[in-house]
Amino acid sequence: MLDKGWINLFVFLATSGVVLAFFIWRNRDLWETTARMRGLGTAPKERPPSNGLGKRLLARLPDVGTPLLPTNEAQRSQLRQRLIEAGIYDRNALAVLMGVKMILMAAPLGLSAALAVSGVLSPSKALMAGILGIGLGMIAPGLWLDHCKRMRQASLRRALPDALDMLVLCVEGGVSLSGAMQRVTAEMATAHPLLGAEMELMQREMMLGVSVGEGLQKLAARTDLEDMRNLAAIIVQSERFGTSVVKALRIHADTLRLQRQQRAEEMAQKAAVKILFPTLLCIFPAVFIVILGPAAFQLLAIFSRVK
Repeated sequence: MLDKGWINLFVFLATSGVVLAFFIWRNRDLWETTARMRGLGTAPKERPPSNGLGKRLLARLPDVGTPLLPTNEAQRSQLRQRLIEAGIYDRNALAVLMGVKMILMAAPLGLSAALAVSGVLSPSKALMAGILGIGLGMIAPGLWLDHCKRMRQASLRRALPDALDMLVLCVEGGVSLSGAMQRVTAEMATAHPLLGAEMELMQREMMLGVSVGEGLQKLAARTDLEDMRNLAAIIVQSERFGTSVVKALRIHADTLRLQRQQRAEEMAQKAAVKILFPTLLCIFPAVFIVILGPAAFQLLAIFSRVK
């Protein structure tokens, strides 16, 4: 059996690691922006090719995840679509995802076996912990993909009304629809980089002969965004029947802007309810201790004298 001091040290290090990892993940955008600002005005330095342990492990992940790859082509296509909707376009992304899933399933099993051998946990508890860890390892990558998809859709949904406003202004100014798309793509690369990158892919497809409506349909399929599907339907109908697209785009832009305002108001209304639980769990106990603490000590002193 391990000493309790070692167990407490292990729990402390694990908790500190989780908190540090969350802090680094939460502030990654700020640090990347700071690094880019520091690099302005300086010549980029050529980095030598890295052959570190992390690179080698990342290169081995597709081989590790090969046994978990589905044999059915329909299931593979479905997983690839989920990766695309989450913004992951790498051709080896599916195998890497399966490799991560394999590691997340094997690591809890090895850890539970080590705890059982060392005597920290009984074999039955270690087996239950291992099974629970394997289950979490199986569903964790899927939950992460769904989270990435939701965050990506939220960012695109916020940026789409601004892009439509610029598109309407360009089309009303006499620019063709394809030229307006090109101008909006260039502007979105600065204001909304995520939407700008997706529209840049659409521009490359249009250079290969795809029409604007078909490019927007493919963009809607990559993002699984209903607002983008509606925009693609408007453009396709305009191209098919030769009708004016300006009025329809303006109405659609006003609708999206109104929906964005309503979502902001909804989030503001939910804030009062969401803050209730942290207040009850974190603030009120401290207030009660400060207010009732001296009275509790006085009551204990009175009861001790009565005895």
